Amino acid sequence: MVKQWLIALVLVVLAAGGAFSWHYLAQEDSESAQTERRASKVNAISPGMELVRDSVNAVGNLRALEQVELTTEVSGRVVEMNLDSSKRVSRGQLLLRLDDRQARADLQVAEATLADARRQFERAQRLQANNSISRSQVDELRTAMDVAEAQRESARIRLDNHRIEAPFEGVIGLSDISLGTYLAAGTSVATLDSTDRMELGFSIPERFLGQIQIGQRVRGTSPAYPDESFKGELVELGTRINELSRTLPVRAVIDNPDGKLRPGQFMGANLTLREREALVIPEQAVMIRGADKYVFIAEDGVARRVSVALGSRSPGWVEVSAGLSREDRVIITGQDRLSSGERIDVVDDDKAIPENRFARSRES
Repeated sequence: MVKQWLIALVLVVLAAGGAFSWHYLAQEDSESAQTERRASKVNAISPGMELVRDSVNAVGNLRALEQVELTTEVSGRVVEMNLDSSKRVSRGQLLLRLDDRQARADLQVAEATLADARRQFERAQRLQANNSISRSQVDELRTAMDVAEAQRESARIRLDNHRIEAPFEGVIGLSDISLGTYLAAGTSVATLDSTDRMELGFSIPERFLGQIQIGQRVRGTSPAYPDESFKGELVELGTRINELSRTLPVRAVIDNPDGKLRPGQFMGANLTLREREALVIPEQAVMIRGADKYVFIAEDGVARRVSVALGSRSPGWVEVSAGLSREDRVIITGQDRLSSGERIDVVDDDKAIPENRFARSRES
């Protein structure tokens, strides 16, 4: 009797345990099914068409398009000067004059000598018509007149050498010259730079050789003016590749209407190789696994993985050259937890979208 009772008790316990296990498993399956049905919340946007620039960055130095060091050609004492530092002067404007009294007197003597030689020659010509003077005498007087003309020109040049005039429009540099100072021939008095447009010299890597040409746009930046850029264009290409750096020296002309840039200044250069309209998406949307680059797009409430080919980049944004169309909705948040075919719930969040630098560059 006791044995039958024990068997019955065991059967009851087993039945209760089985019922409990079945209930637990059923509840777990139900929760699992609910978890699988719960869609992942993501943000998505459509690709945009923007102006994309293929460009190359370099650094270089500025120099004036025209620059000269002003020096004296003769010795003398300074009697007049216009060498105010940073002052803009026009072409032909007098900058400095040395005492030229002796040079002026020499020019007057030369002019008087020439006038006398010319009168004698003209008188000899009249006498030759009457055969009153020989041809050789007339020739001697012609030679004397020619020599007098050359002496007058020499005296005029010596007088002009007492003056220093601006050879072009520009800005005067620093000068330590004062009125009354005696200067020897060859003394440097100041510098003159034409700064309305500046020449920027820099080098381009050899691999871009087939993409550069005269007239391409250049944008210059300077640490001295971090919030400004200076427009220009490529004007000269070097003829030889540097064998050590494997670069080609080039020159651009940069506009400097306000005179902010100065010769010798360090400057960054951004050379635009090509511009085109292209499809762009936020860079955060791109997933990389080895050599494979892909994004997830939202399609009928489901995430679908799509391989893409990328092009130019701008901070926060990247060009998509293949794999997407403008109608696609690209997932930009939560994609690192997705798998292809997984259900998604697309929500709007303007803060999830980065600033479009491509769009901003269109305006610059």
